[in-house]
Amino acid sequence: MAVSYFITHPEVAADPSVPVPEWPLSAHGVRRVMLMLEQPWIVRVRAVFTSAERKALDAAYIVSGHLSLTPIVIADLGENDRSATGYLPKAEFEAVADDFFAHPYKSVRGWERAIDAQHRIVQAVDRVLAMAPAQGDIAMISHGGVGTLLLCHLKGIPISRREDQPNGGGGNAFSFDVTTRRLLTGWHRIEE
Repeated sequence: MAVSYFITHPEVAADPSVPVPEWPLSAHGVRRVMLMLEQPWIVRVRAVFTSAERKALDAAYIVSGHLSLTPIVIADLGENDRSATGYLPKAEFEAVADDFFAHPYKSVRGWERAIDAQHRIVQAVDRVLAMAPAQGDIAMISHGGVGTLLLCHLKGIPISRREDQPNGGGGNAFSFDVTTRRLLTGWHRIEE
């Protein structure tokens, strides 16, 4: 059985003067990715797919380098389009994100609608799985909102923030069977 690991990038170096898609991983985020490389499942990964956003790319290059692979960039694994607002302070961002998930058929403050983002993400995952090697596991490195929307789809439930990653931020993963798309694990920290 081939397994797909969906991994969210860990902590970033947030800078309001830099566009959000260009934020790099923080030193702490890099340390957490390095700890993930010590997990026994990582050696079975035969392909790494990533969002085009810098924070996901940073993590993908670390994982790919460790495995002597080249990451494959799939732009549609990117986070929901939030360019209408750009950077928002944490409390404001969380409130808008709550609305994004609570009203999936509505554009909240000009953001991409959750239902549209979910459709894009599911199509991107379909492409990834079609490109996956015949043997071995795969890793998809992306973002929290992407994972939430994908997890809702895999569970066959309506879009809900209740499925959001735990621990108040990135650096989490879940896994599913590549063939059946049946969930194997729920969210867990990447170091576990």
